[in-house]
Amino acid sequence: MKLEELQLGRKVGPSILPIIIGAAVFSISTLIWIVNYFFPIITTASVTGDHDVTPGRWFVAFLVPVVFTAYGIRKKSLSKSGAVCALFVGFFLTISSYCFMMSLIVFFLTSSRATKFRSSRKRRFEEDFKEGGQRNWIQVICNGGMATQLAILYLVDIGWGEKPIDFVLDHRASWLGTAVLGSLACANGDTWASELGTVIQTTTPRLITTFKKVPTGTNGGITLGGLIMSALGGCAVGLGYYMTTIFVVDSAILERSPPQWPLLIIGTIGGLLGSVIDSVLGATLQYSGKDSKGVIHEIPGPNITHISGVSLFDNHGVNLISGILTALILPKIAMLTWGCLR
Repeated sequence: MKLEELQLGRKVGPSILPIIIGAAVFSISTLIWIVNYFFPIITTASVTGDHDVTPGRWFVAFLVPVVFTAYGIRKKSLSKSGAVCALFVGFFLTISSYCFMMSLIVFFLTSSRATKFRSSRKRRFEEDFKEGGQRNWIQVICNGGMATQLAILYLVDIGWGEKPIDFVLDHRASWLGTAVLGSLACANGDTWASELGTVIQTTTPRLITTFKKVPTGTNGGITLGGLIMSALGGCAVGLGYYMTTIFVVDSAILERSPPQWPLLIIGTIGGLLGSVIDSVLGATLQYSGKDSKGVIHEIPGPNITHISGVSLFDNHGVNLISGILTALILPKIAMLTWGCLR
């Protein structure tokens, strides 16, 4: 009985801890927004938008998540639990800023396609392979939870609406905007690297911490092709943010603002940075082992040869932490980037 409990703890423990932390922060952030929205006097922050949320924006905030969630279920990109969480993620990102919404859509559509790319090959070395790459509620929270929390903070502190990046005249909105971009660019970059890089590579992956050759699918294994894919994945999210800013923000405001094309660079850096952070965490704090058939396992067991890492976090926990760190780091990089243009 004790042995079974120990094995269960190894299997569940690493994934539950970051989920509990993320869920707690998300719940607190949501509660703050709800209280602030209905009772603004109670909280120190207040919604600073020019006017209340319009009926049209409410409609879009409800419609867009429903449409894409239904699409995800039909294409087997989302499980039922993942669909429920995706509705909340989509709602908060859409109602706060259409730039956030488009970044999320780009991540969802491109990462879903990347997951299905050459799936028959992935089946041979992925222990938890799922047909269609269905994301459950844990995966949705770990990939979109940080962006959702930031979107809620944006609503509380800034209000709703699209604003160009300008760290001099609108520092808080710019910081939160590039943080959301960083979180989603990290998620997309890591997905592109793991789902595309692992099946189009022509070279053997190397562990990012030691640069020793490791089997395909090993946590923390990198290739040049994978790094390029992660940068392109982040750039795709940055492009979605940039195009929405150009088409939605009033032209008079854009003329008074700094150029917005660095969003492409920031997205690219976010995708690459997030993938590197994910790889370092995966190589050190996530267990990788190989069985006799060459399948990579994240849980130690009999007849599994250890490759790297310790069994502290699983892939979901690593994704969550990577998204948080990238979201916190990227705004500083963005400030330096736009500072060089002045």
